[in-house]
Amino acid sequence: MTKTAMTQTSASCIAASGTHVGLNGTKRVLTGLVLAVAVMFLCHDAMAVETSISLGSAGNFAVLAGSTVTSTGGTTVAGDVGVWAGSGVTGFAEIPPGGPGTVNGTIHAGDAVSQTAQGDLTTAYNEAAGRTLAPVDVANADLGGRTLVPGLYKSSGTLAITGNLTLDAQGDPNAVFIFQIASSLNTAAGSQVILSGGASAANIYWQVGSSATLGTTTVFKGIILADQSISFATGATLDGRALARIGAVTLDANAITTSNSVIAPVILVSAAEVTGQYTDASGHSVNLATRTITVPTSRNTLFYRIRSDTALTITSISISGGNVMITYN
Repeated sequence: MTKTAMTQTSASCIAASGTHVGLNGTKRVLTGLVLAVAVMFLCHDAMAVETSISLGSAGNFAVLAGSTVTSTGGTTVAGDVGVWAGSGVTGFAEIPPGGPGTVNGTIHAGDAVSQTAQGDLTTAYNEAAGRTLAPVDVANADLGGRTLVPGLYKSSGTLAITGNLTLDAQGDPNAVFIFQIASSLNTAAGSQVILSGGASAANIYWQVGSSATLGTTTVFKGIILADQSISFATGATLDGRALARIGAVTLDANAITTSNSVIAPVILVSAAEVTGQYTDASGHSVNLATRTITVPTSRNTLFYRIRSDTALTITSISISGGNVMITYN
Protein backbone atom coordinates (compact mmCIF):
# COMPACT_ATOMS: atom_id res chain seq x y z
CA MET A 1 0.00 0.00 0.00
CA THR A 2 1.35 3.40 -0.94
CA LYS A 3 0.33 6.33 1.23
CA THR A 4 0.18 9.78 -0.27
CA ALA A 5 0.58 13.15 1.31
CA MET A 6 0.74 16.82 0.39
CA THR A 7 3.58 17.56 -2.07
CA GLN A 8 4.84 13.99 -1.75
CA THR A 9 4.87 11.45 -4.56
CA SER A 10 5.19 7.70 -4.54
CA ALA A 11 6.09 5.44 -7.44
CA SER A 12 4.83 2.00 -8.29
CA CYS A 13 5.95 -0.36 -11.02
CA ILE A 14 4.07 -3.18 -12.66
CA ALA A 15 5.09 -5.96 -15.00
CA ALA A 16 3.06 -5.96 -18.18
CA SER A 17 2.78 -9.72 -17.96
CA GLY A 18 0.68 -9.23 -14.85
CA THR A 19 2.79 -11.75 -12.93
CA HIS A 20 4.26 -9.31 -10.45
CA VAL A 21 3.37 -6.05 -8.84
CA GLY A 22 6.00 -4.15 -6.87
CA LEU A 23 5.65 -0.97 -4.85
CA ASN A 24 8.37 1.66 -4.44
CA GLY A 25 10.70 -0.26 -6.68
CA THR A 26 11.79 -0.77 -10.28
CA LYS A 27 11.30 -3.90 -12.39
CA ARG A 28 12.09 -4.70 -15.98
CA VAL A 29 8.86 -5.34 -17.87
CA LEU A 30 8.21 -7.35 -21.04
CA THR A 31 6.63 -4.60 -23.11
CA GLY A 32 8.60 -1.73 -21.68
CA LEU A 33 5.60 -0.51 -19.72
CA VAL A 34 6.57 1.14 -16.49
CA LEU A 35 3.69 2.57 -14.58
CA ALA A 36 4.62 5.27 -12.13
CA VAL A 37 1.73 6.46 -10.09
CA ALA A 38 1.79 9.56 -7.99
CA VAL A 39 -0.77 11.77 -6.41
CA MET A 40 -0.77 15.47 -6.93
CA PHE A 41 -2.97 17.86 -5.00
CA LEU A 42 -4.54 21.00 -6.36
CA CYS A 43 -3.56 23.98 -4.24
CA HIS A 44 -4.68 27.56 -4.09
CA ASP A 45 -1.92 30.14 -4.11
CA ALA A 46 -0.76 31.12 -0.63
CA MET A 47 -3.32 28.86 1.01
CA ALA A 48 -3.04 25.75 3.17
CA VAL A 49 -5.50 23.27 1.73
CA GLU A 50 -7.46 21.07 4.11
CA THR A 51 -8.99 17.81 2.92
CA SER A 52 -12.37 16.43 3.90
CA ILE A 53 -12.89 14.21 6.95
CA SER A 54 -14.39 10.77 6.50
CA LEU A 55 -17.44 10.27 8.72
CA GLY A 56 -17.79 6.58 7.93
CA SER A 57 -21.26 5.29 8.78
CA ALA A 58 -21.86 8.34 11.00
CA GLY A 59 -22.33 10.19 7.71
CA ASN A 60 -25.62 8.33 7.27
CA PHE A 61 -27.13 10.23 10.20
CA ALA A 62 -28.60 13.71 10.39
CA VAL A 63 -28.73 13.40 14.19
CA LEU A 64 -26.62 11.02 16.30
CA ALA A 65 -26.33 11.15 20.09
CA GLY A 66 -24.63 9.21 22.84
CA SER A 67 -27.33 9.31 25.52
CA THR A 68 -30.69 10.58 24.20
CA VAL A 69 -32.34 12.46 21.37
CA THR A 70 -35.27 14.59 22.55
CA SER A 71 -37.53 16.91 20.59
CA THR A 72 -40.09 19.48 21.65
CA GLY A 73 -42.42 21.06 19.13
CA GLY A 74 -42.61 20.51 15.39
CA THR A 75 -39.02 19.52 14.65
CA THR A 76 -38.34 18.06 11.20
CA VAL A 77 -35.28 15.93 10.51
CA ALA A 78 -34.42 15.03 6.92
CA GLY A 79 -32.28 11.95 7.49
CA ASP A 80 -31.65 9.19 9.98
CA VAL A 81 -31.68 9.66 13.75
CA GLY A 82 -29.66 7.45 16.09
CA VAL A 83 -28.47 7.02 19.66
CA TRP A 84 -25.96 4.74 21.36
CA ALA A 85 -24.97 3.74 24.11
CA GLY A 86 -28.27 5.20 25.26
CA SER A 87 -31.54 4.24 23.63
CA GLY A 88 -33.96 7.09 24.30
CA VAL A 89 -35.53 8.92 21.35
CA THR A 90 -38.61 11.02 22.17
CA GLY A 91 -40.85 13.66 20.63
CA PHE A 92 -41.22 12.17 17.15
CA ALA A 93 -44.35 10.74 15.54
CA GLU A 94 -42.43 7.71 14.26
CA ILE A 95 -41.63 6.28 17.70
CA PRO A 96 -43.90 5.67 20.76
CA PRO A 97 -45.39 7.54 22.48
CA GLY A 98 -45.25 9.83 19.47
CA GLY A 99 -44.95 13.59 19.24
CA PRO A 100 -45.20 16.55 16.92
CA GLY A 101 -41.71 16.02 15.47
CA THR A 102 -41.11 14.08 12.25
CA VAL A 103 -38.16 12.08 10.96
CA ASN A 104 -37.87 11.57 7.22
CA GLY A 105 -35.53 8.66 7.68
CA THR A 106 -34.89 5.72 9.99
CA ILE A 107 -34.64 5.90 13.78
CA HIS A 108 -31.89 3.70 15.25
CA ALA A 109 -32.44 3.66 19.02
CA GLY A 110 -29.65 1.78 20.77
CA ASP A 111 -29.11 -0.73 17.97
CA ALA A 112 -26.01 -2.14 16.26
CA VAL A 113 -26.23 0.40 13.43
CA SER A 114 -25.98 3.35 15.79
CA GLN A 115 -23.26 1.60 17.79
CA THR A 116 -21.11 1.29 14.67
CA ALA A 117 -21.85 4.88 13.73
CA GLN A 118 -20.72 6.06 17.16
CA GLY A 119 -17.41 4.27 16.66
CA ASP A 120 -16.98 5.98 13.30
CA LEU A 121 -17.93 9.31 14.86
CA THR A 122 -15.14 8.92 17.41
CA THR A 123 -12.68 8.26 14.59
CA ALA A 124 -13.87 11.34 12.69
CA TYR A 125 -13.82 13.48 15.84
CA ASN A 126 -10.23 12.47 16.59
CA GLU A 127 -9.17 13.14 13.02
CA ALA A 128 -10.69 16.61 13.10
CA ALA A 129 -9.07 17.34 16.46
CA GLY A 130 -5.71 16.11 15.18
CA ARG A 131 -5.43 18.31 12.09
CA THR A 132 -2.39 20.61 12.23
CA LEU A 133 -2.03 22.21 8.79
CA ALA A 134 -1.34 25.96 9.26
CA PRO A 135 -4.02 26.68 11.88
CA VAL A 136 -5.39 30.20 12.30
CA ASP A 137 -5.70 31.20 15.95
CA VAL A 138 -9.28 32.15 16.88
CA ALA A 139 -9.04 31.46 20.62
CA ASN A 140 -12.14 32.63 22.51
CA ALA A 141 -13.18 34.67 19.48
CA ASP A 142 -16.60 35.82 18.34
CA LEU A 143 -16.65 35.22 14.60
CA GLY A 144 -19.74 37.34 13.97
CA GLY A 145 -19.20 39.91 11.22
CA ARG A 146 -16.21 38.11 9.73
CA THR A 147 -15.56 36.47 6.37
CA LEU A 148 -13.29 33.43 6.43
CA VAL A 149 -11.60 31.51 3.62
CA PRO A 150 -11.02 27.73 3.58
CA GLY A 151 -8.56 26.33 6.09
CA LEU A 152 -8.07 25.26 9.70
CA TYR A 153 -9.22 27.52 12.55
CA LYS A 154 -8.22 26.66 16.10
CA SER A 155 -9.55 27.93 19.41
CA SER A 156 -7.84 26.85 22.63
CA GLY A 157 -10.98 27.95 24.48
CA THR A 158 -14.53 28.78 23.37
CA LEU A 159 -15.90 30.00 20.06
CA ALA A 160 -18.95 32.20 19.55
CA ILE A 161 -20.96 33.59 16.65
CA THR A 162 -23.01 36.74 17.15
CA GLY A 163 -24.55 38.01 13.94
CA ASN A 164 -23.42 36.75 10.54
CA LEU A 165 -20.35 34.65 9.76
CA THR A 166 -19.54 34.24 6.06
CA LEU A 167 -17.55 31.27 4.81
CA ASP A 168 -16.18 32.02 1.34
CA ALA A 169 -14.94 29.05 -0.71
CA GLN A 170 -13.51 31.45 -3.32
CA GLY A 171 -14.95 29.50 -6.23
CA ASP A 172 -13.84 26.05 -5.08
CA PRO A 173 -16.86 23.78 -4.41
CA ASN A 174 -14.57 21.26 -2.68
CA ALA A 175 -13.08 23.79 -0.25
CA VAL A 176 -12.88 22.54 3.33
CA PHE A 177 -13.30 24.52 6.56
CA ILE A 178 -12.34 22.93 9.89
CA PHE A 179 -12.94 24.57 13.26
CA GLN A 180 -11.17 23.05 16.27
CA ILE A 181 -12.77 24.27 19.50
CA ALA A 182 -11.30 23.08 22.79
CA SER A 183 -14.35 24.04 24.83
CA SER A 184 -17.86 25.17 23.81
CA LEU A 185 -19.46 26.54 20.65
CA ASN A 186 -22.28 29.04 21.13
CA THR A 187 -24.35 31.14 18.75
CA ALA A 188 -26.46 34.14 19.71
CA ALA A 189 -30.14 34.39 18.79
CA GLY A 190 -30.66 35.16 15.11
CA SER A 191 -27.07 34.44 14.11
CA GLN A 192 -26.31 33.00 10.68
CA VAL A 193 -23.56 31.08 8.96
CA ILE A 194 -23.65 32.25 5.33
CA LEU A 195 -21.98 30.27 2.54
CA SER A 196 -20.53 32.01 -0.50
CA GLY A 197 -18.15 31.31 -3.36
CA GLY A 198 -19.45 27.76 -3.83
CA ALA A 199 -18.96 26.67 -0.21
CA SER A 200 -20.78 23.47 0.82
CA ALA A 201 -22.14 22.63 4.25
CA ALA A 202 -20.90 19.07 3.66
CA ASN A 203 -17.31 20.34 3.79
CA ILE A 204 -17.55 22.39 6.99
CA TYR A 205 -16.55 20.66 10.25
CA TRP A 206 -17.05 22.00 13.78
CA GLN A 207 -15.06 19.85 16.22
CA VAL A 208 -16.31 20.86 19.67
CA GLY A 209 -14.38 19.76 22.77
CA SER A 210 -17.39 20.03 25.06
CA SER A 211 -20.88 21.08 23.92
CA ALA A 212 -22.52 23.15 21.19
CA THR A 213 -25.52 25.42 21.73
CA LEU A 214 -27.34 27.07 18.83
CA GLY A 215 -29.39 30.10 19.89
CA THR A 216 -32.98 30.89 18.97
CA THR A 217 -33.59 31.07 15.18
CA THR A 218 -29.89 30.55 14.43
CA VAL A 219 -29.24 29.48 10.82
CA PHE A 220 -26.25 27.16 11.02
CA LYS A 221 -24.24 25.29 8.37
CA GLY A 222 -21.87 22.36 8.67
CA ILE A 223 -21.20 19.13 10.50
CA ILE A 224 -21.06 19.46 14.28
CA LEU A 225 -18.81 16.85 15.93
CA ALA A 226 -19.33 17.40 19.66
CA ASP A 227 -17.62 15.43 22.40
CA GLN A 228 -20.56 16.00 24.76
CA SER A 229 -23.94 17.46 23.77
CA ILE A 230 -25.65 19.58 21.12
CA SER A 231 -28.60 21.80 22.01
CA PHE A 232 -30.90 23.67 19.60
CA ALA A 233 -32.96 26.57 20.91
CA THR A 234 -36.42 27.22 19.47
CA GLY A 235 -36.47 27.71 15.71
CA ALA A 236 -32.75 27.12 15.07
CA THR A 237 -32.00 25.38 11.77
CA LEU A 238 -29.07 23.28 10.61
CA ASP A 239 -27.92 22.42 7.12
CA GLY A 240 -25.48 19.66 8.04
CA ARG A 241 -25.32 17.02 10.77
CA ALA A 242 -25.58 17.09 14.57
CA LEU A 243 -23.30 14.33 15.89
CA ALA A 244 -22.66 14.06 19.65
CA ARG A 245 -20.34 11.41 21.03
CA ILE A 246 -21.36 11.11 24.70
CA GLY A 247 -24.29 13.34 25.60
CA ALA A 248 -27.68 14.29 24.22
CA VAL A 249 -28.97 16.09 21.17
CA THR A 250 -31.84 18.34 22.29
CA LEU A 251 -34.24 19.81 19.73
CA ASP A 252 -37.02 22.39 19.92
CA ALA A 253 -39.08 23.06 16.78
CA ASN A 254 -36.00 22.88 14.58
CA ALA A 255 -35.37 21.96 10.95
CA ILE A 256 -32.36 19.78 10.14
CA THR A 257 -31.38 18.97 6.58
CA THR A 258 -28.28 17.24 5.25
CA SER A 259 -26.25 18.39 2.28
CA ASN A 260 -24.86 15.66 0.07
CA SER A 261 -21.13 15.21 0.39
CA VAL A 262 -19.12 16.65 -2.45
CA ILE A 263 -17.09 14.03 -4.33
CA ALA A 264 -13.74 15.44 -5.32
CA PRO A 265 -12.79 14.90 -8.97
CA VAL A 266 -10.26 12.17 -9.77
CA ILE A 267 -8.30 12.65 -13.01
CA LEU A 268 -5.53 10.49 -14.48
CA VAL A 269 -2.79 12.39 -16.33
CA SER A 270 0.25 11.02 -18.15
CA ALA A 271 3.65 12.08 -19.48
CA ALA A 272 6.52 10.43 -21.38
CA GLU A 273 8.95 11.41 -18.62
CA VAL A 274 8.46 11.61 -14.88
CA THR A 275 9.35 15.32 -14.91
CA GLY A 276 7.60 15.97 -18.22
CA GLN A 277 4.42 17.81 -19.03
CA TYR A 278 1.36 15.90 -17.87
CA THR A 279 -1.89 15.88 -19.83
CA ASP A 280 -5.11 13.92 -19.41
CA ALA A 281 -4.38 10.24 -20.02
CA SER A 282 -5.90 9.10 -23.30
CA GLY A 283 -8.83 6.73 -22.99
CA HIS A 284 -8.92 6.56 -19.21
CA SER A 285 -12.13 6.22 -17.23
CA VAL A 286 -12.90 6.61 -13.53
CA ASN A 287 -15.53 4.66 -11.62
CA LEU A 288 -16.16 6.73 -8.49
CA ALA A 289 -18.43 4.07 -7.00
CA THR A 290 -15.79 1.31 -7.10
CA ARG A 291 -12.84 3.74 -6.90
CA THR A 292 -11.21 2.21 -9.95
CA ILE A 293 -9.31 3.87 -12.80
CA THR A 294 -8.98 2.03 -16.11
CA VAL A 295 -6.50 3.09 -18.81
CA PRO A 296 -5.28 1.22 -21.93
CA THR A 297 -1.76 -0.21 -21.73
CA SER A 298 1.01 1.24 -23.87
CA ARG A 299 4.12 -0.31 -25.41
CA ASN A 300 5.97 2.86 -24.51
CA THR A 301 7.14 3.97 -21.11
CA LEU A 302 4.51 6.23 -19.63
CA PHE A 303 4.21 7.90 -16.26
CA TYR A 304 0.84 8.51 -14.69
CA ARG A 305 -0.42 10.69 -11.89
CA ILE A 306 -3.74 10.74 -10.12
CA ARG A 307 -4.82 14.32 -9.55
CA SER A 308 -7.33 14.89 -6.77
CA ASP A 309 -8.32 17.45 -4.17
CA THR A 310 -8.43 14.82 -1.43
CA ALA A 311 -5.84 12.46 0.02
CA LEU A 312 -5.85 9.04 -1.67
CA THR A 313 -4.29 5.68 -0.91
CA ILE A 314 -3.44 3.41 -3.86
CA THR A 315 -4.54 -0.08 -2.88
CA SER A 316 -3.72 -2.12 -6.00
CA ILE A 317 -2.35 -1.91 -9.55
CA SER A 318 -2.79 -4.67 -12.11
CA ILE A 319 -3.16 -5.41 -15.82
CA SER A 320 -6.33 -7.01 -17.14
CA GLY A 321 -7.58 -7.41 -20.70
CA GLY A 322 -5.12 -4.91 -22.14
CA ASN A 323 -5.89 -2.28 -19.51
CA VAL A 324 -4.09 -1.00 -16.45
CA MET A 325 -6.42 -1.17 -13.45
CA ILE A 326 -5.71 1.17 -10.51
CA THR A 327 -7.79 1.01 -7.34
CA TYR A 328 -7.65 3.63 -4.61
CA ASN A 329 -9.39 4.80 -1.46
